[in-house]
Formats: sequence, C-alpha cells, structure tokens
Amino acid sequence: MCYYSRSCKEKKLATQAELSQFLGRIERRAYKHAVFAIHDSHTALDVVQDAMSKLAAKYGDKPAEELPLLFHRILQNTIRDYCRRQKVRSTWTTLFSAFTSKQAEEEFDPLDVLEDKDNQSNPAAPDADFAQKQTSALIEQSLSNLPARQREAFLLRYWEGLDTAETAAAMGCTEGSVKTHCSRANHALAESLKAKGVDLS
Repeated sequence: MCYYSRSCKEKKLATQAELSQFLGRIERRAYKHAVFAIHDSHTALDVVQDAMSKLAAKYGDKPAEELPLLFHRILQNTIRDYCRRQKVRSTWTTLFSAFTSKQAEEEFDPLDVLEDKDNQSNPAAPDADFAQKQTSALIEQSLSNLPARQREAFLLRYWEGLDTAETAAAMGCTEGSVKTHCSRANHALAESLKAKGVDLS
C-alpha cells in the first residue's frame, strides 16, 4: 500500500500521459516500419496497433525514456511473428490452391505511405513536388528490397535515431551485427539509388 497515495496517483497519471504522447508521436513512423516489412497497408496498421496495445498493457508504467526501445523491440517481434504465420499460411494455401479461387493481389502504392499529411501547410511547386514524390518512391522501393535485418537496423539507427547499443537491444543481436547490417544497407541503398539516377550526396 502506498502511504503517499496522492503523489503516487499523480505519478501514475503523468506516466499515462507520457505513454499517450509517445504513442501519438511514434504511430506514423511505426506504420511505415511495418509497411516496409509487410507490404500491406491494412495489415501493417493492425500490426502497429497490436504492438501499441502490448506496450500499454505490459510496460505502461515504465519511465518515458525506456518507451522507445521497448516499443521498437515489441514492434519488430510482432512483425516477425506475423511473417512467420504468413509463411505457414502460404504453404497451406499453395497446397490447396487447386480448390480455391485466386484473388488478385492489391498493388502496393508507395506514394500512399510516403505522403506526409502532417506537413502540407506550404505545398511545393508542382514540378518540385512531382520530383520529390518520384525520389521518395524510389527510396521506398530500395528500402523495401533490402533484406529484413538490414532494413530493420537501418531504420532504427538512422530514422528512429537509436544508438548502436539500443538498436542491438531492440533487434536482439550484437552491436557488431548492427554495424554490419547498417554498413551493408547503406552500400546497397547507395548502389540501388545510383542505378536509378538518384544521387543523395
């Protein structure tokens, strides 16, 4: 029992507020993480919401500074769990495909993912906006083509801003592996974009 019930309650409320603020900030980037890995917008949203629910249920009372690392680890595990289930489901679907009707796959549109609805107050000129969207689509495609672990390390390090140790903890691997994944991802992205006429230097 807490003898300082008022201060304990205030601390709990502050933690809930921090959790809510964190989830609000991270949701859009987490969604992009999931889309890169899963290539399905609806499923990606479900995966992100599942990861958020797990964070709130299991770690909602943790200090605010621990939330990013905890969430990214939960998100990556949730993505991997989904991919494993899909492999099993795909095997059975293949076996019984002769007895089921095939449905056309919905084409994945990278522009739907990269469009930033939070930053439209000053729209760019039409030509510049079109060029930016083309470049964004090429970057999106190149990221999607990376091996899963390279993409995961790259996004956590350079997009989410985690350091090497934090990225290693989130991915469940060594810091050396993170450095290797990031190095290979950087090289692969540079080569891929260069081949498509994009120079980010």
